[in-house]
This record gives sequence, C-alpha cells and structure tokens, in this order.
Amino acid sequence: MKLSQLVGQRLKEAPRDAQTSSHIFLLRGGYARPVATGLYTLLPLGQRITRNIERILREEMDRIDGQEVKMPVVLPAELWQESGRYGNVGPELLRFQDRNGKDMLLGMTHEEAVVQFARTELNSYKQLPVMVYQIQTKYRDEARPRAGLIRVREFFMKDAYSFHTSQACLEKYYERCHEAYTRFFRRIGLRECLSILSDSGMMGGAVSHEFMAIADCGEDTIFVSPDGSYRANREVAVSRLAYVQAEPLPLDKVATPGCKSIEDVAAFLHVPTSQTGKAVFYKDGDGKLVLACIRGDLEVNEAKLRKAVQSAELAFAPDDLIAAAGAVPGFASVLELNRKCVRIVVDPSFVESSNLVVGANEVDWHYRNFNFRRDVPSQDGILVTDIATVREGDPCPVTGQPLRQLKGIEVGNIFQLGVKYSAPMNCTYLDYDGKAKPMIMGCYGIGVGRAMAAVIEQSHDDYGPIWPMSIAPFQVHLVGLNHNQPEVSQACQKLYDDLQARHIDVLYDDRGEKAGFAFADADLIGCPLRVIISPKTLAAGNVEFKRREWGKRSEMIPADDILTLLEQHIRDDLAKLN
Repeated sequence: MKLSQLVGQRLKEAPRDAQTSSHIFLLRGGYARPVATGLYTLLPLGQRITRNIERILREEMDRIDGQEVKMPVVLPAELWQESGRYGNVGPELLRFQDRNGKDMLLGMTHEEAVVQFARTELNSYKQLPVMVYQIQTKYRDEARPRAGLIRVREFFMKDAYSFHTSQACLEKYYERCHEAYTRFFRRIGLRECLSILSDSGMMGGAVSHEFMAIADCGEDTIFVSPDGSYRANREVAVSRLAYVQAEPLPLDKVATPGCKSIEDVAAFLHVPTSQTGKAVFYKDGDGKLVLACIRGDLEVNEAKLRKAVQSAELAFAPDDLIAAAGAVPGFASVLELNRKCVRIVVDPSFVESSNLVVGANEVDWHYRNFNFRRDVPSQDGILVTDIATVREGDPCPVTGQPLRQLKGIEVGNIFQLGVKYSAPMNCTYLDYDGKAKPMIMGCYGIGVGRAMAAVIEQSHDDYGPIWPMSIAPFQVHLVGLNHNQPEVSQACQKLYDDLQARHIDVLYDDRGEKAGFAFADADLIGCPLRVIISPKTLAAGNVEFKRREWGKRSEMIPADDILTLLEQHIRDDLAKLN
C-alpha cells in the first residue's frame, strides 16, 4: 500500500473528549472515527488490525476443535423470554418491534440463539462434546460509553459456546479454552494479561474467569498476591483478615448523641472503626428489605451481596422500609429487629470480632460489647457469608502476603454455564440410556476492538502506538525522503516491489513530505519496522533502519542486506509471540 492512497487522515491534536492513550491514538492515527456516542467506523488501518486479530482468533478456536458459524444480530424476543432473561436485563438490551408488531431485540450476547441452533442440530450424546464460535456484531446500549473502543455500544466480538454431556467434560474443555485464550492474548502482543476469578453476573453459571489486560485506564479492580498465585476481580476477591477475639464483656447501652456514622461513633467512644459493627440496608429486585452486617472498617461488596441473596438488583433502602422492620436509620443493628420483615446477611468479620459497638435501634443510642453468637441466640434465617470488599494490603487468602491492587481492561471471559440456558429452553440430547437430558454448556468471549485498544494501552510512547508484529497494520514502513530525486524514488520503488514479492506487508510513504512530517505520521501508524531512504544514505550505499520501539535511535544498513534483515526481524518477532 502506498501512503498517498491510504484513506484516513492523521490528526496533529487529540480531540477534547479523548482521554485514554488508545482513544487518542486511534483517532489521531486514522484508525477509527466516531459516528455517534459509542459508535465508530473503522478506517482501513483499524480494519487491517482487527482482521489480523480475527485471523489469530480463528486459528486458536480451530485448534481446540471449534467450528465457525454466524448467527443473526437481530433476534426474536421470544428466545430471551424462554430463557427468562428478557425481563431481567435492563435498558442496555435494545428492544424494538418489527413491521408486523413482533417483539425483537439486538443481540448483546448469543446464548439463546445458540441454544436454538443446538436444538435443531444436536440431538444425541454421540454428537457431543462440540463447540461453535462466531465473530459477530453485538449491540449493548451502554449508558456511559467511554475510552473510545474500550466501552462502546456496537462492537465486534468472538463468542463461542460448547455443549457437553457432563460437568466433568465441560471442565476439561474449559481448561482447553483457558489455554487457548492465554495463547491468543500472548500472540496479539499483550504484555500483561491476567486470568482472574470473576463474578458470572448476568451470564450465570458456577465458575467464570476474566482475562484482564493490566492498564491504568482499566475500569476493573484486580487483587493479586505478590507471587501471582492468587488473582481475583474485586467482585469476588477474598482476603485472610485477622479478627480481634477476646472474652465477651457485658452488653452496655450507651448514649451517642448525633453520632450516625461509623466514624462519628468511633471518635465519640474512642474506639477504632474496626471495633464497630456496620448495618447497611438494601432493597432487592422484589422490593424486599435486606440487612447487611459487617465490621465497621470494611465496605459491603454489593456483587457478593447480590449473589448471596440471589437478586439481580440491589438499591439502598428508603427510610420508611427500614422503619417498618423496627430499625432506626443511623442507629440500626441486628438487635431488636423485626426479623420477619428483613433478610439478614452477616459477614464473618461481624461474627468473629468480639465486643463490637453496634446500633441500638434507638435514636442517639448504641450498644458496646456486642458479640454475635451470644447476643443473637436465634440465628435461624441469618446467612453468614463473605460480603466484604477487599482492600489493597489485605492479607492474601493463599499466602497471607499483602495483596496488590491493579487496574485492568476486561478483554475476554469464559463461563461454565451448566444448564442455565439449556434447561429452561428445553435443549436436550438423548443419552446412551435413551433418556433426554439437558446439555451442559460453556461460553467463551473476546472483544476484538477492545483487544486492539488494550494493546495500545500497554504498547505506546508519547508519539503513537507500537504495534506487535502479529497484528500490525503493516510490518514495514518505507519512507522516501527527497522523493522527487530519481535515485530515491527508484530505490524506494525497487525495495517496495521486492518486499511485496516476498509477501511482506509494506506501507510505502511516497508523498515526498519533509522528514519531520513523515516521521510523525510513521509514529502514529506504528509499524514495527521502518526503512528510510534518502540521497545521503544512498550515497553511502546504505539505508536507515529502525524499530518502532527504539525511539530516535536507528542503524545504517548496507542496502543489499536490508531485505534479509527485515525478514529476520519479522521471523524473530513472530516467534517470540507464538
């Protein structure tokens, strides 16, 4: 490709709304252009990169016996009604009616569609296990699109679905897919991509992992042990907290005028916040009251709490609902509560800590020396489970060492779905005994555009992206300086033809621009290898060679040796990534 013919302008300045490195350079480099909020057109440079990512995706999915299909973007609502998700997913699912008044939707994920496919094509245990995958457009009506291609409304995604006759079979294939994902992210050049335990969220299922590209702009918080043996998303992370346990002291009611917050109570009574108990009231998706009790220095992890009470939604409860249970906002506790009106979930920190200060369910009063096992003798209906948000520095549950907190971009996820979709949608197979049984499913996703953006976040300098060889829009960027001089244009054209003859992707800057302008464009395009030909280099029988990550450093190479050198660099780079 000649740069004079390449569609897509480079921009000198970053648009005002672009804050992250990937957003800035995707716009400045002419990879993508916004059409509306969260909607982008990929220009030729961006399309070339995503095509390379998709090629590697197909290689890895085919390697683990995947078969490619293509399901529609527009789906009938009745499929989602069968699974039970149609009414449970919020406005991010774009619903509409077709010209015949039939309820339809734009697929944000394709579990229901693939189950419909499996019901028609798979019917016997002899056909299982099987995995199908697609690379398809998805639409999620995000409330707050951000960071360019990292969080958008319309996006390309590789989603795969496996079908099995047993949980053991699913787990075995899940490991194969986990290994394929690890290879894929290494091959596209992500320098640090961690597989972490995660919450399955709206997807459901018992076990799930997210693949996180470590980046300061990431929306997800990750906790990692120093040796890497423990890695988890904040939504599911746990720690090995120490609890202060002592001889229980007599329960003592004390006045705490105007002290509604944990900090106010602790300061008034001259105790650390870790010696207090916190009561937080929520309203679940059915409008019922939920009380979460936790040690005062900790925060409730709402993802854990949602899972504990099996509710897709939680919101802070209004005062009237709290009062109906006999509790007083700001002075509430599990004591003297109408337990018939509230579901109670208690964190181990609240159970195992001795002599806490808790509310007395009376304005301006608290109790000292609360001990859960002694002071709540009837614990029927109370769920004790971890609902605490882990903090940086908390002890690792595996090693006991302080946990590190990192930020990450979710670039892939895998789920053990079980029968969450197959059972309600009657997706069954005939087993060897002739009985119909629900298929056991796995689900595996990777965002293509987000992966491209994540690579930039991990691999760039002040001037533009530094593309890995495996996904770069071109492997070699050839620049001709003083291009109007015949010896330069002829030498460039000959090298350009030789590179193409050897099937090396080359971008030839044939515009004759000044060096500063040409090099600024080259940095924004970010090809791994660069060759500069000028009258000065030709006079010495050389060409100038540099790698994109070298910055200003370059080398003079005999012109007769440049083809061999470029081929060697390409082979070495690809070998390192494979």
